[in-house]
Amino acid sequence: MTNSSPPTAPHDPYAALRVANYRRFFIGHVLSVFGFQMQTTVVGFDLYERTKDEFILGLVGLVQFLPVLCFVLITGHVADRFNRKVIVMLAACLIAASSLGLAAVSYFDADYRWMFLCVALTGTARAFLQPAKGSLVPQIVSAEQFPNAVTWNTSGFHFSAALGPAAGGLLVAVTKTPALVYLLDVFAALSLVVALSFVKVQTVQTSSSNSISWRDLMGGLRFLGQQQVVLSAILLDMFAVLLGGATTLLPVFAKEILHVGPLGLGWMRAAPAIGALLMGLSLAHLPPIERAGRTLLWSVVGFGVTTIVFGRTTSYPVALAMLFLGGAFDNISVVIRHTLVQRLTPDELRGRVSAVNGLFIGASNELGGFESGLVAKYFGTVTSIVSGGVGTLIVVALTSQFAPKLRRFGRL
Repeated sequence: MTNSSPPTAPHDPYAALRVANYRRFFIGHVLSVFGFQMQTTVVGFDLYERTKDEFILGLVGLVQFLPVLCFVLITGHVADRFNRKVIVMLAACLIAASSLGLAAVSYFDADYRWMFLCVALTGTARAFLQPAKGSLVPQIVSAEQFPNAVTWNTSGFHFSAALGPAAGGLLVAVTKTPALVYLLDVFAALSLVVALSFVKVQTVQTSSSNSISWRDLMGGLRFLGQQQVVLSAILLDMFAVLLGGATTLLPVFAKEILHVGPLGLGWMRAAPAIGALLMGLSLAHLPPIERAGRTLLWSVVGFGVTTIVFGRTTSYPVALAMLFLGGAFDNISVVIRHTLVQRLTPDELRGRVSAVNGLFIGASNELGGFESGLVAKYFGTVTSIVSGGVGTLIVVALTSQFAPKLRRFGRL
């Protein structure tokens, strides 16, 4: 008589999408990200057209990042203490209000500095939205469906990030004004509110104490300090995108180097998301990653190399190809990191850990945009992008050396 292991259930690439509540959440998620990506693309183009100053583009990233930095401990605690669905809905309403403000500034041709107030409101709203939204998904799907939900979340994000910038650039090229894009983002943000109103979530046990202690606020940081794998993955992603992200400088690259205008800029903003979307769909249909640590490191290497080639090219097709590949490599790291963060974190800490994760994401994206704009102002756009790609490769080498647990991490 031979021993035989029980048959393994076949991989279901649509496991999360079979859950009705998750489908509703997913639709709102996709629409809201679509509007935000349209707006983000157009805000950069709008400000550069008004000021012709690369440093102003960097300031946009800084203004969006500061609320995340200032409120990181509070937003995570709020997500763990109060109803996460309600927090996401209120934050989406604030994003809609700030987009309405941008539309007013554009329509009445007001001083461009008012745009920074609206961007700051968006940053504040997203500081509360991201930890609550990220922690909400485990309340919608089962633990077995969660990795699949993460993959579809990132795929939906990149689907919107692919179409949003292209749609924003096309609308500005046709209408000659960004006001319509800002108004469309109002409705996109409110679509998340409507979708969530039909989503039922599992209740989680929260603290019955009304007091807030320093120990409570520091819970997320304390947990990450004990988790080398999660902390190393977050730090790797943060420094890689902080140094290697070229998105902020795309308006300058499109106008001064490639001479492709707003429509070309839209496709440049869309190319990384298209690459990430196709990679996400591939990951959804493949079994879980077996050697996640090494895969993560090599994906960031690919991101750094494509950044260097992009910074050196003067060919529009080559630039699009490098942005496409960079997005594909980046999405591998995003899926691995998000899965690690949510699966290895207890539910009562998910909001605080997600807030810290959001801080690192903000540091890499918005603060990275400030760094890119600053370097570009004093050393040039090409130097800013290429040096960032080289810095990304150095970060990978250091992480591989000093985070052996991450390097050896196995099945995702």
